[in-house]
Amino acid sequence: MVVWPIKKKQEPGWLAVLLHPDRIDLAHVRRDGGMPRVTLCESFRKDGSEREALARLRKELHIERYRCTTLLNADEYQLHQVEAPAVPADELKTAVRWRVKDLIDYPIEAAAVDVLDIPVDAGGAGRTRSVYAVTAPGSAVTQRAQLFGDSAIPLEVIDLPELAQRNVGTLFEPENRGVGLLAFDNAGGLLTVTYRGELYAYRRIETPLSRLTDAPVEQRTQLLERIGLELQRTLDNVDRQYGFISLAKLLLASVPAEIGLAEYLAQNLYVPVEACDLAQVLDLSAIPELREPLRQAQCLQVIGAALRDERVAA
Repeated sequence: MVVWPIKKKQEPGWLAVLLHPDRIDLAHVRRDGGMPRVTLCESFRKDGSEREALARLRKELHIERYRCTTLLNADEYQLHQVEAPAVPADELKTAVRWRVKDLIDYPIEAAAVDVLDIPVDAGGAGRTRSVYAVTAPGSAVTQRAQLFGDSAIPLEVIDLPELAQRNVGTLFEPENRGVGLLAFDNAGGLLTVTYRGELYAYRRIETPLSRLTDAPVEQRTQLLERIGLELQRTLDNVDRQYGFISLAKLLLASVPAEIGLAEYLAQNLYVPVEACDLAQVLDLSAIPELREPLRQAQCLQVIGAALRDERVAA
């Protein structure tokens, strides 16, 4: 176990450090009342090994001053929605571990398991309660922690992309209304549905942003139809399962207007569709380039990870 030395001064908030094939993204967010404030958001080319790149950034940015978090890659874990076992809260994780043992293709003894609550409405007495079970090979979690440890970066939390995106979506929620947020990158699309700061639904869409931008017109139309159908199915499922959630809007991030996805979804979904502009909910004054939609899209996940809020974070 690595014991980090106590620093005389630690920066408040979280520093998110995300690893990509060709770069490392970092973002630091402070919650001091009012809008959360982004104080740092940068991307660095990954020269050399990941360990060498992280160690270099630690020295350049004095990362030891921060509480650090990172995200697992989508292929390193699974999310399973399961019925919550009727056990005391302190026994929930153990009970869920055995409930998901047949849902993974490796021994449950080798799995890291965590649980995310899915709250029911106050008037939902008798409603079956569900939770999200997060499963990952213990080796994947250990390797990620070891990578940061070898680089002398004080990693405190390993989180999930769905929760990072939840952290962004919840900032846009009107009082007592839910919000959907759809974002694409070159790994595909991710839809999250949040309500009162909680993740209620998500859907992975196996269509990379590059495929949308590069597709000829006829093929792009087919892709838009497929995306629209997947979204409609998810929103219908949310309506059936969580009738107490009234969706205010669907926010769309990272998709250039010329692709036509926003226009298509606005015509075919029952909820209003709006562009996701982080300047509406975050203080970006320290990072002027984040006012550009493209840069916002590139940094959505790393900012979401840095928005971790201990009051709701899992």
